[in-house]
Amino acid sequence: MKSNSHTIEKIGGTSMSRLDELVETLFADGDEDIRYGRVFVVSAFGGITDLLLEQKKSGNPGLFARFANEEDDHGWLDALSRVSEGMRAAHGSILSHPADQSDADDFVRDRIEGARNCLIDLQRLCSYGHFRLSQHMMLTRELLSGLGEAHSAFVATLALRREGINARFVDLSGWRDERELDLDARITDGMDDVDFDTEMPIVTGYAQCAEGLMREFDRGYSEVTFSRIAALTGAREAIIHKEFHLSSADPKLVKGDVRKLGHTNYDVADQLSNMGMEAIHPKAAKTLRQADVPLRVTNAFEPHDPGTLIDDQPAARPAAEIVTGLDVHALELFEQDMVGVKGYDASILEMLTRHQVRIVSKSSNANTITHYVDAPLRKLRRVERDLTERYPNAETRISPMAIAAVIGRDLSGLSPLSCGLRALATADIEILAAHQTTRSVDVQFVIPRESRDAAIAALHEAFISREGSVPVERKQAA
Repeated sequence: MKSNSHTIEKIGGTSMSRLDELVETLFADGDEDIRYGRVFVVSAFGGITDLLLEQKKSGNPGLFARFANEEDDHGWLDALSRVSEGMRAAHGSILSHPADQSDADDFVRDRIEGARNCLIDLQRLCSYGHFRLSQHMMLTRELLSGLGEAHSAFVATLALRREGINARFVDLSGWRDERELDLDARITDGMDDVDFDTEMPIVTGYAQCAEGLMREFDRGYSEVTFSRIAALTGAREAIIHKEFHLSSADPKLVKGDVRKLGHTNYDVADQLSNMGMEAIHPKAAKTLRQADVPLRVTNAFEPHDPGTLIDDQPAARPAAEIVTGLDVHALELFEQDMVGVKGYDASILEMLTRHQVRIVSKSSNANTITHYVDAPLRKLRRVERDLTERYPNAETRISPMAIAAVIGRDLSGLSPLSCGLRALATADIEILAAHQTTRSVDVQFVIPRESRDAAIAALHEAFISREGSVPVERKQAA
C-alpha cells in the first residue's frame, strides 16, 4: 500500500452532485496514461447529509434529529423515505445507463432497509427499562452518516466504470462488519490490496472506527479520513477539489482584483479555519503537516489549473494574502469584583466547552471578559443562564457582531492594525474592537454585523488590490 507516487484527492458534496461534468475532465483527464496513481475520497452528494442528520446552516431536523426525538415514529420513518428519494434523485441525474441506475437503486434499497431495521430494533430494545436511547445516539449518528458517502462512492464507481476507467469502490463505512477497528486499521484493511498503478479507488469519506469520528469531528470527518489515508499511504500530495479557487476574497463581495492565492502555508489554513472558511479541517491539516504531505486546493471544474499549494514554507516577503469575515456573537461578562481574582477565565471556558460553543477570538480587561463566538443564539442563552447562576452579581450581555480579518503568512512590517483601522474609518465603518497577536499572521476587526461585507471590500482594497498588497506609505518610505 505504501507508495510515494500517488495523490489522495477529495471531492466535496456540491462537486459530487455535478459528477457527470467531472468524469471526462477531473477523473479521466483526457489521458489514459495519467488516469491512475490517484485515490479519490468522496463526500455525500449535496444535501444528502442534511437529510440524514440536520440542515447544516439552519439546524432544521433531518432523520437523525427526528429519530432522537422519539415522540413520533412516523416522523423519522418519513424522514428516512425522504433520504431514499433524495439518493435516488441524486444518482438519477448522473447515471444515464439503465443497468447502472438499477444497480444504484438496489444499493440504496439495501442500505435504507438495513438502516430502517436497525433503528426499529434499537427502539424496541430501548422500550425496556434497562436501556436508554440517549446512550446509543452517537453510534446512531455514525451509522446514518456513513450511508451518504457509501452511496456517492458506489455511484461514482459505476459512472467511471461506464467510461472505461477501472474504478474500485472502497467502503470504509463498516457496513455489516462486526470487527471493531481503529481508524488506521480500518483504512489499512480497505486499502491494503489496492493497486495504485491499475486501479482508481473511490473511497468513502466516512470511516467507521473504534474512536468514533463523529464524536470529535462531527461533519468534518471526511477531511480527517482523507488526511489519514494520505499519511498512511505515503502520498506524494493531498488535493482538495472545491467549486472555487482559494482566493484573496469572495469575488461576490470584492469587485475587480480578486486573486488566486497560488501558494500559502498551514498557518494561513489554520487562520482560515478559525474564521469559518476552511481550506481543510485543522486536525486534517495537522496530520498532513506531520506526515510532510503538501496540500493543494484546486477548482474541480478547472482541472488543469494548479490551484493553491499549502505547505510549511514561509513567505518570500511580508504580504497580506486573504481577507475574510464571519458573523459572530460577543459574549461579554462584566464583574466589578473580577479585578485580581483568578478563575473567571477558566470557568467561562469550561461552560463554553460544555455547550460546544466555538471561540473565534477573545479580549479582556480588569473586570470584563469578552468571547467572540461562532454559535447559535439558543446555545449562548444556555451559557448565559449558567453564568448567571455561577456569578449572580455579574452582568452578561450577548450582542450580534461580525469579524473581518486580514490574513497572511507574514504581516510583519505592514502595520496591519493601523492600516486596517484607517481603511475602515475611511469607509465610514464603525470599529467595535481590534485584535492583533505578536505572531503577525492575522489581524481582526470587530464591526457591526451589517458592515461585514463592506469591511471586507475596504480591507481588500487597502491590503491587496492597492499597490500589490503593499501599503502605500510603506512603499513610498522604501
